[in-house]
Amino acid sequence: MMNISLDKAYNQCEEIIKENSKTFYKAFSMLPSKQRKAVWAVYAFCRQVDDIVDEGSNPEIELQQFEREFARFKNGELLNESAMWVALRNVFEQYEMNVQAFDDMITGQRMDLVKKEYETLEEVKTYSYHVASTVGLMLLPILAPTTHKELEEEAVALGIAMQLTNILRDVGEDLERGRIYLPKDLMDSHGYTRTLLENRWVTSEFIEMWEHLAKEAEMYYIKGLQSIHKYPVASRLPLTGAAHLYRAILDKIRKEHYEVFTEKHFVTSQVKKQIMTSISTG
Repeated sequence: MMNISLDKAYNQCEEIIKENSKTFYKAFSMLPSKQRKAVWAVYAFCRQVDDIVDEGSNPEIELQQFEREFARFKNGELLNESAMWVALRNVFEQYEMNVQAFDDMITGQRMDLVKKEYETLEEVKTYSYHVASTVGLMLLPILAPTTHKELEEEAVALGIAMQLTNILRDVGEDLERGRIYLPKDLMDSHGYTRTLLENRWVTSEFIEMWEHLAKEAEMYYIKGLQSIHKYPVASRLPLTGAAHLYRAILDKIRKEHYEVFTEKHFVTSQVKKQIMTSISTG
């Protein structure tokens, strides 16, 4: 196979985020070119490891192979036949990247292979750190090159907020995959049983439980943005936009009467535009 040029590598990474996350693509497209492309590369890494677990024909073997490739990458080997590795190498050369966050992300994806249900909300938050907060920690050196180390707590909080939002949106889809991320302690405290969940009943107990978790998410959104003034000006609007666009999914679900078993709710392009306009002029 031929080596891939850097420009082509970044272009392929952009296509991956453009196709898979219109919310993040819209928000982070406002960054200056250098940072924007770096975000695309990090997203491509996360997407690849996520797809291995969700769609791989033999996910455990494929994840081990991916880990070996990343080990070679960390050792300085040039993996020039993969767009993602080519672009990511350039990112690591330009920014003080958090290698541990990348390793923790892989650990989080492995959790999905071995753990299908969660007993407590704290367990869910730990899982959320591994699969989502790690993304924030990966992006921090790109978004805040000089202040990233003092913003880690907020990045972790924002990741938890977004993953809790995913969990609240994808209840039905996750159930189809044999996964239950709604914590058992929360279900029990609101009187929502496993049988009701498996029968996909949206009851008053379900709504109360859903809102309990949604309030947790909203608290983490607030915490995640409380130090936005410490980010460079160019990063503030994209990051705030990403958070508000994702948080809006919760309100969309409320408007649709909490039907998360048979539908996957998204924020419309019109609403996204309104949110971004409001943030930029607010």
